[in-house]
Amino acid sequence: MINIAIDGPAGAGKSTISRYAAQKLGLIYVDTGALYRAIGLFALQRGGDAYNRDLIVGLLPSIDVDLRHVNGEQRVYLCGENVTQIIRTPEVSLAASAVAEVTAVRNHLFNLQLEIARKNDVIMDGRDIGTVILPHATLKIFLTASAEERARRRHNELLERGQDVDYDDVLSDVITRDHADSSRAIAPLRPAHDAVIVDTTGLNFEEAADKVISLIRQRTGLR
Repeated sequence: MINIAIDGPAGAGKSTISRYAAQKLGLIYVDTGALYRAIGLFALQRGGDAYNRDLIVGLLPSIDVDLRHVNGEQRVYLCGENVTQIIRTPEVSLAASAVAEVTAVRNHLFNLQLEIARKNDVIMDGRDIGTVILPHATLKIFLTASAEERARRRHNELLERGQDVDYDDVLSDVITRDHADSSRAIAPLRPAHDAVIVDTTGLNFEEAADKVISLIRQRTGLR
């Protein structure tokens, strides 16, 4: 199967670029971060503390999270409920980073991600796809941008969704999550040794997407 791994920090454009590239190239898009967001949301709903490891581990047997593709779009279901939109809040973003540090959570989701890649030609994005989940991926891309650029993009995205948020708060959340993701003991955020680094600072969406699609076409021969 063709497996494309796209990693990078929060707000780098992984989801939007990966989704667009998958549609253009006829691949299935898999947003693995959505799985961690769903578990973070579940923890917030049930216990209110996504940083309590014992709570998270105790909740895992009750968590049923699933990715479904409807009309070419990924939908995230948590215990049968479509949570695709509500997992995108800043609060859930930080909760996702917290639960991702728990070994039991990563083990819980590992096989689900691997099975999807074994059965499908995919573009899978996350933070440890090229280093842990798909170490033998056809192509590994590490997508990044400055913290300020990523905060600006995320701020605009949240405003478009009708959420009243302050840019400085979004920037603070981006920096906090960067530190948490890159310093955790388990599967820290870092480029795979053979990943292609794509810095999208100063690029618009089309320019960044074209770079990624060009790399995939060069490696796979897809058109």
